[in-house]
Amino acid sequence: MLLPENLIEQFLPIIIQILEAMGVFIITIGAFRAFYHYIKTLIFKDHYPTKHQFANSMATGLEFKLAAEILKTVLIQNLNELIILGSIFLLRVLMTIVIEWEIRQDEKQRKRQETME
Repeated sequence: MLLPENLIEQFLPIIIQILEAMGVFIITIGAFRAFYHYIKTLIFKDHYPTKHQFANSMATGLEFKLAAEILKTVLIQNLNELIILGSIFLLRVLMTIVIEWEIRQDEKQRKRQETME
């Protein structure tokens, strides 16, 4: 019979991989969409908030990857793993904060440009 501990050890890595894959998928699709709209803007001089959309995709993808990192803490077995996981977590949080800050700055700039027109 499987105990709850064994269930966690058995299924948690699968859930973590799914969350990681979802994050990678979101970032990848966001990058392709941003590239498409960037090229479209260059050719047709069409206005599309490419930077804002791409930053939003990156932030969302990183949030899925952060969820996976949080779940990984359950599987930690020694201090070295904790240090590595903690540093990865901090880097991803820092990237998310910077991206969110850029999104806010871009929105402020866009609102200023709209009021000038």
